[in-house]
Amino acid sequence: MKKHLAGGMIALGAALGAGAASAQETFIAIGTGGVTGVYYPTGGAICRLVNRDRADHGIRCGVESTAGSVYNINAVRSGELEFGVAQSDWQYHAYQGTSQFEDQGAFEGLRAVFSVHPEPFTVVARADAGIETFEDLQGKRVNVGNPGSGQRGTMEVLMEEMGWTMDDFAVASELQAAEQSQALCDNNIDAMIYTVGHPSGSIQEATTACDAVLVDVDNAATQALVEANPFYRVATIPGGMYRGNEEDTTTFGVGATFITSADVPEEVVYTVVRAVFENIDQFRSLHPAFANLDPQEMANDGLSAPLHPGAERYFREAGLIE
Repeated sequence: MKKHLAGGMIALGAALGAGAASAQETFIAIGTGGVTGVYYPTGGAICRLVNRDRADHGIRCGVESTAGSVYNINAVRSGELEFGVAQSDWQYHAYQGTSQFEDQGAFEGLRAVFSVHPEPFTVVARADAGIETFEDLQGKRVNVGNPGSGQRGTMEVLMEEMGWTMDDFAVASELQAAEQSQALCDNNIDAMIYTVGHPSGSIQEATTACDAVLVDVDNAATQALVEANPFYRVATIPGGMYRGNEEDTTTFGVGATFITSADVPEEVVYTVVRAVFENIDQFRSLHPAFANLDPQEMANDGLSAPLHPGAERYFREAGLIE
C-alpha cells in the first residue's frame, strides 16, 4: 500500500502542478467497473463526498475504472487499491477462499465497509411470450448469459435449486449482456436475464424498443437461497421505472458492496464512511440506483466479511449497529 500511496501522491502532484499537493495529504483509490455501469458512478459519488471536506481531514479520493468485482478484490488484497466495489457474493467467496478464489486461498484481511445498491436478478420477457413467472421459462428461448458472467452464475445456482437443466429450455443462448436486448426485440429469444442495478440502460432498451415485461422471480427456490446464503437478498424493482411495467417486480439478487483491507488505517475508513452517511441525502441524489438506500440496511445487509474497525466505529456512534 505504501508504494501505491506514494504513486498516488506523485500522480496527484503532477495533476495539480509541482508542489501543489500537500505533504500531509493521503491519497486513496477506489476500484469500480466499466464507465457505463453503476460501479463507476458509485465510486465517483463516494469520492465526491470525501473530497468535499479534504481540507479538514487531509484525504483525497480518486476513482479507477476496472474490470469489476473480482479484479477490485484482488487489487485491494495486493495493496494496489485501498477500496473497491464488489458484488456481495464475490465478497463472500473471497473471504472464504471459495469459487474463483479457491486457488489463492481465503483473503482473511478482507473487510466490509458498507453495502450500496441492490443488484436484482432480473428477468425480462417479450410481452407476447406468455411468461408471467420464472416457472414459465420452461420450454422457452432464454438467454442464460455468457459463461463466466455474474448473471450466468446466478442463473445456474437458481436452476440447480429448482432441479432444472439447460434442456428445460427450447433454446438456451449465451449472448453477452450488451447483445441480449436487441435479440429480445428481434424475436430471437423470448426472455433474457441480467443481474444489474436499476435503472439499467439495457433494460430500458428492451422495454423501449419493443413490448417487454419484467417477470417476478419469487418462489420456494429463491426463498431457500436467500435463507441459506448471506450474500443473497430479496429485491424489489420499483414499478414505473420502465415503460409498460407499472407494478413492482419482486425478485432476489446480490448487492453491490464497498470493501477494503484490514491494512487500511481505521481513521481513513472512518472518515470515508462518515462522509457518505452524514450526507446520505446527497449521496442518494447522485445516481438513480441510490434513491432508496437505507443507512440501516447499508450497515448490515450483504456484508459477509468482518466490518472494518473504522466502519464499525462510525456505525456504533450512529446507532446503526448494536
